[in-house]
Amino acid sequence: MGWSLHHPHGLIYHAPQYCYRGYTLFANLRGYDANLIDMEGRICHRWHWPGGINYANLLPNGNLLFLSTAPEEKLPMTGIGGHAGGLVELDWDGNVVWEMVNPWVHHDFQRLGNGNTLALMWEELSSEMTSQVKGGFTTPDDPAQMLGDVVREFTLSGEVVHEWKAWEHLNFDEDVICPLEGRREWTHGNSINVTADGDYLVSFRQTSTVGIVAKESGKFTWKWGPGDVSHQHNPSFLDNGRVLLFDNGSHRRAPNTNYSRIVEIDPADNGIAWDYRGEPAISFYSYQISGAERQPNGNTLICEGATGRFIEVTSGHQIVWEYINPLFADSGRLAGGSASGQANSVFRAHRFAPDDPAFQGRDLDPAQYGNLNRILGTA
Repeated sequence: MGWSLHHPHGLIYHAPQYCYRGYTLFANLRGYDANLIDMEGRICHRWHWPGGINYANLLPNGNLLFLSTAPEEKLPMTGIGGHAGGLVELDWDGNVVWEMVNPWVHHDFQRLGNGNTLALMWEELSSEMTSQVKGGFTTPDDPAQMLGDVVREFTLSGEVVHEWKAWEHLNFDEDVICPLEGRREWTHGNSINVTADGDYLVSFRQTSTVGIVAKESGKFTWKWGPGDVSHQHNPSFLDNGRVLLFDNGSHRRAPNTNYSRIVEIDPADNGIAWDYRGEPAISFYSYQISGAERQPNGNTLICEGATGRFIEVTSGHQIVWEYINPLFADSGRLAGGSASGQANSVFRAHRFAPDDPAFQGRDLDPAQYGNLNRILGTA
C-alpha cells in the first residue's frame, strides 16, 4: 500500500487569517455524492445521485449541475477518461430539475447567463482524417475513426444553437499527439471556459495545448503549450487577462522532471507571470485530472486530483489551507490502479463565499451531518 492506515486525511492545516473563507465543493470520481465542506473540513451539505456524480459545479440559484457516470454499454469512448452518461441538474434538496442523457458529453460544461449550457462532446472523425493525425502509439485495437472534440451550446430542450468542431481548426503538422498517448482520440479536450469577451478557452490534453477561440469565426486567436506544459487541465481566464492552469507534468520532455505546477500565463507575450510548485518538486504531483482556481483575495485553490488533496496557497507560495479527501469511490483504475479498485480522486474543486447567492436561506450547519463528520473525524 502507498499510504498506511494511519495516514492523515480530512483537514490537515488551516491558517484562517490568510485564507479566503468559504465552502468547498467536490465530488469523487465515479462516486455518488457531491460534498460541500466548510473551512474546518466538515460536510455542511451533500447531494446524492444513484447514476453517479463525476464532476459537479454549483449554480447561483443553489442547484447542482453535474456530469453523471458513464453507462456500462460498450461505446466508442468507453474507458476513456472523462466519459460521462450525461448532464443532470438537481435542486438544493436533490430533486431533478433537468437531465440530458448523452454519453457523448465529457469532462466539462458551463451554464451560461442566457440559460443555455455549454459542454464538451465527442464526435467520430472520418477514417481519412484519422489516418492523417500524427503522433501517439498504435495498438491492434485502434479504431478506424478517432474521436474529435466539439464544443456545443444547447438550450434546456436540447436544441443546439452553436457548435465549434476543433478538428476544423487544427493542423496535422502542429497538433501532434504525445508519443506516449494512444490514438483513440485526437485532442482529448478536458476543459471549456468562456472569456470576458465571450470566446472559448479550451484545453487539449493529448497535444498539451491551450487556446482561445473566437466564437464567431472559430479561429484560434491564441494557442500555446507544447514543450512548455504537459497534459494540462483546467485553464481559466483571469480578470487581469491572463490564463491560470494546472500543468500536470506527466510525460515532460526533459528527463527526471515529472512534477506538477500551477502556471499563470500572459497570452500577450506567452510569459509566465506566476507559478507554484512543490518543494521538493515531487511533493506536488498529479499526472491526470486536477485544477486551480484564483480566489478574490489573490490566493489560489488547487485540486491535486489523483491524490484527492486540496490546498490553498498565497501569491507568495505559502500553503494556508490543506485538506485530503477522506472519501473513497470506485475510481482506482483512473488513479493508476489499486487492488481494491477504490481511490479518493477528485476531478476538480470549487470554493464559494459564505454570501454567495446559492446559499441564501440555506441550512449549512454541519451538525445535520454530525454522524458522518464524526466517522470522518471532522466533527
